[in-house]
Amino acid sequence: MKTPKFLLPVATAGVLALTLSACGGGGGGTTAGSDAEQGLDGRGPITYVQGKDNSNVVRPLIEKWNAAHPDEKVTFKEQTDQADQQHDDLVQNFQAKNANYDVVSVDVVWTAEFAAKGWLQPLKDKMALDTSAMLKPTVESASYKGTLYAAPQNSDGGILYYRKDLVPTAPKTWDEMMGMCTIAEENGIGCFAGQYAKYEGLTVNTSEAINSAGGAVLDAEGKPNLNTPEAKEGLENLASAYADGSIPKEAITFQEEQGRQAFQDGKLLFHRNWPYVYNLAVTEGSSKVKDVLGMTALPGKDGPGASTLGGHSAGMSVYSKNKATALDFLKFLTSEETQKFYATQGSLAPVLGALYDDQELVTKLPYLPVLKTSIENAEPRPVTPFYPAVTKAIQENAYSAIKGEKSVDAALSDMQKSIESASAGQ
Repeated sequence: MKTPKFLLPVATAGVLALTLSACGGGGGGTTAGSDAEQGLDGRGPITYVQGKDNSNVVRPLIEKWNAAHPDEKVTFKEQTDQADQQHDDLVQNFQAKNANYDVVSVDVVWTAEFAAKGWLQPLKDKMALDTSAMLKPTVESASYKGTLYAAPQNSDGGILYYRKDLVPTAPKTWDEMMGMCTIAEENGIGCFAGQYAKYEGLTVNTSEAINSAGGAVLDAEGKPNLNTPEAKEGLENLASAYADGSIPKEAITFQEEQGRQAFQDGKLLFHRNWPYVYNLAVTEGSSKVKDVLGMTALPGKDGPGASTLGGHSAGMSVYSKNKATALDFLKFLTSEETQKFYATQGSLAPVLGALYDDQELVTKLPYLPVLKTSIENAEPRPVTPFYPAVTKAIQENAYSAIKGEKSVDAALSDMQKSIESASAGQ
């Protein structure tokens, strides 16, 4: 079986070193109104811009498109595999109003910034895209202020891996999982770990903890909403588990790969990670969990928790001269045939709900039913044009709270103030 990539773990490859220079300007795309009204009927060659095609999914798709559209050929501009460099390249070309960046791959955390600056074509009216068959969270992640600004292309969600030999029935809630930590202690292994190093993965894990407890980092208006009992409960769950050893002390250094290795080495009972772990855990010769690997939805307060949504969308530049062709290309990328190819060739999670029940796909990718539950219960990372400042505030304060360097109350209060300050200063 081919090793899944899932654009590699989303928190590592999708947003690992985001150094966005998010600043104000624009207002939901209105400042580029004249640009958004141009080229709507334009047809001809276009360029598609995306990060490194590690799974070899882009080139075969473009070859297929070009064979069927000889007068509207797509040229692939391949970026690096570094998320911050991809982002900065897009920013520079948008600022230069480069008409040759027609369709671009947008990480889910960039949508709000690019839309607010008026760089992405609103996909409505004449440019509307049918999203009725797509999983709702993937559509929400590609929208800003109620308007769709990109075509959901592939998704991702967190999964709880566990030892079936030690835990016959998977936990459904956080408290239930914590109650099983005695099993880990009896077997001389750690109980649970996610990603707690001070990087983007900590934003993912903190957001999941807060959302799963019924809280939210930002409210519906995009303002920080951290001084709540629910947010406190979520962060307290992580801090308390670290303090009492349920989360091993070494986990404060874990990114995706360190946690995966610890779990595969038989050192953890439960492990939160992305779907890419599945194939490695069952095929790598050194894996001690290949025959006892269990997978389930992340545990929440009263049932499945709120995974942090990952993935990418395809956005159309307002500066494109051939938007009719670009729209057809977006429809091609989101078609059932293309989405199946993404799943089988690149192990990229589909955005079409029906494919998660496709028995042919499930046979090849057994984690799809669990992943569907994860994505259906997923929440995006905070949707804001000021994402870099928001994620920094989350990481710094959550890290201090988990390590016990400041109280959960103080951490949330400081997080709130930092996000308020960042938003006000833009």
